[in-house]
Amino acid sequence: MNRAAAETEPSAFFSGSYRPEDVKILLKPISVEPIGIAEKERLIQSGRRHYSEMLSPENLPSPRYMEIFRKAFALNRRRMALDLLNLAAIIAARRNDEITLVSLARAGTPIGVALKHILQRFFSRDAEHYSISIIRDRGIDTNALRFILDHEARFESGIVFVDGWSGKGVIARELRKYAHEFNVRHGTRLDYTLFVLTDLAGVGIAPSDDDYLIPSSILNSTVSGLISRSILNEQIGPNDFHGCVYYREFEAHDLSTWFIDEIVKAVSERIEEGHTPSPKPVDPISARCRSQRLLEDLRARFGIADENLIKPGIGEATRVLLRRVPERVIVRDEKDPAVAHLLQLAREKGVVWTTELTLPYRAVSLIKGITDA
Repeated sequence: MNRAAAETEPSAFFSGSYRPEDVKILLKPISVEPIGIAEKERLIQSGRRHYSEMLSPENLPSPRYMEIFRKAFALNRRRMALDLLNLAAIIAARRNDEITLVSLARAGTPIGVALKHILQRFFSRDAEHYSISIIRDRGIDTNALRFILDHEARFESGIVFVDGWSGKGVIARELRKYAHEFNVRHGTRLDYTLFVLTDLAGVGIAPSDDDYLIPSSILNSTVSGLISRSILNEQIGPNDFHGCVYYREFEAHDLSTWFIDEIVKAVSERIEEGHTPSPKPVDPISARCRSQRLLEDLRARFGIADENLIKPGIGEATRVLLRRVPERVIVRDEKDPAVAHLLQLAREKGVVWTTELTLPYRAVSLIKGITDA
């Protein structure tokens, strides 16, 4: 083990609120003073601060929102279970020996936890699961990657990068760029393909490219091990993992292990019904073209110069309403149960929403451009 690996070795593995055997979260728990959403948006858009340096306050969802989440989970648990089962089949077919799931915190974390259970229980494949940080414009946590390879002695050929979904494909492109740089620097041959449940942007490998409601996408920490999104600020030293906040105060409301147990139960039901998992991923070309056409149309119609202000798909649209300053929400069908939580958030926050029957996704959120940033 080299010196850098020794310096990044934690005294005890951190698993958030998950069971220790479910995931090793390679993030450094830190304290961060929250900053208001509007002020954070001004700092981001002015270029004075990077989004990864700050966190806005995270609050528990309202009772009405939780009621909608429960309904959304009931409606979508079978679909999510099917895609998890098929994604596990795709991964099992592409990794002959050991499997090392490396989920991208935090949207990818529950996906990685579920996949580990499914691979072990239904495919008889041993799998380890680590969750690490990747940050737009800042890259992947190379200390975490080196820890997995050097300290944990996992074979690079078994590593599988996992996330929940693709929106515009930004994270897949970041992964490709920074993992390639890691390979060049360290003489490794990591496969930097991104495996997701649904690939809206056509940039990875997935069993689906449908914009459906992945239930874990509409909650924050209480379905993701009680961790915040990853942080890279002055508290993170050169040998540290990227940081996160652990929301201990939400422990009484945590659904993380409940969610995994319920999803794995739904997978078991699918197997008992006779479903045969498919190791064939969806062709990404049509999704890629659809994504590019939509982005071009929205940029032109709304005069948007910065593509980062466009968030397509239910998962990304929800994130905007939870932690950014929305300009508007566009939905394809306001009566669609899959967007009920978005409309509830829009009502709670006073955000304008409109309906477009020709929208290729179920929802899109636009972030407000701060003119006086």
